[in-house]
Amino acid sequence: MRELGVKPRPGWTSRLPQGLAAFVTNPKGMAGVIILLALVLFSVLGPVVSEYNPNRRAGKPHVMPGYEHVLGTTRMGKDVFTQLAYGGRVSLAVGFGAGLAAAAIGLAIGISAGYFGGRIDDILTFFVNVVLVLPGLPLIIVIATMVEQASPLVIGVVLALTGWGWAARTIRTQTLSLRTREFVLSAELMGEKKWRIILVEIFPNMLSFVMGGFVLGTIAAILAEAALEFIGLGDPNAVTWGTMLFWAQNNLALQSGAWWEIWPPCIAIMLTGAALVLVNFAVDEITNPQLKASRRIGRIRKFLQRRGRSADVF
Repeated sequence: MRELGVKPRPGWTSRLPQGLAAFVTNPKGMAGVIILLALVLFSVLGPVVSEYNPNRRAGKPHVMPGYEHVLGTTRMGKDVFTQLAYGGRVSLAVGFGAGLAAAAIGLAIGISAGYFGGRIDDILTFFVNVVLVLPGLPLIIVIATMVEQASPLVIGVVLALTGWGWAARTIRTQTLSLRTREFVLSAELMGEKKWRIILVEIFPNMLSFVMGGFVLGTIAAILAEAALEFIGLGDPNAVTWGTMLFWAQNNLALQSGAWWEIWPPCIAIMLTGAALVLVNFAVDEITNPQLKASRRIGRIRKFLQRRGRSADVF
């Protein structure tokens, strides 16, 4: 087992469900979860630790990171650490909220269209096609021009309502293939209710697609919010990672050499995206049988090569 690179499951994971135990022992998944938890804890506890107000002056302009100001101050004298923590609350809430809403809408519509078929499929597919050609960012730009500034809540709602099309189409296609499988037909012949067939028989096979849609939706929402606020279409009075970049650009932070005003929100956005991608990789490896098989075959190949034996059978 050791030569094949297969590690025995620790004793405490044997009490967990098989899927959860596989995720806990997956290095990519746990790395992503740790990074996300660190960002969430920082956003929740950062304002508690900091004694400054994110909207008020806390010191001299463009003070370098030091003991008094861990991440320095902006040109307006605001504490960057405090703004990063408060901004994380809003940006993460918008991203996770929009991603979760888009994934839930896409899952419900995709499974319903693929499983029930007929007229229901035609109607839901029509709405999916409409959403796919409906651009989210231009729509937010139009709304921002109408209401002067689009708040983070408005941006999140619009991204949620326009970001579920691809997830719904992918899930519908997968549901069409699962609807004719033996385990689904057996459940129907046994008289199981349709909602139970969807939740118990079909939904577990959609976990990787749902997680992929959630991850992509969350990343797209965070990036879209930051981009819109960076170009000045958001609410400049709100404290988010996007507005931090907006004010850093307006205050010529790079030209002034105040790198600490630019890099913290950029790194926070990049870490959030990287953590979500790692979680998605882990879920895909656990739920995708082909990936499981390819990883095991790769281990067997290396084992045979170390023993000097041919691995051409694979």
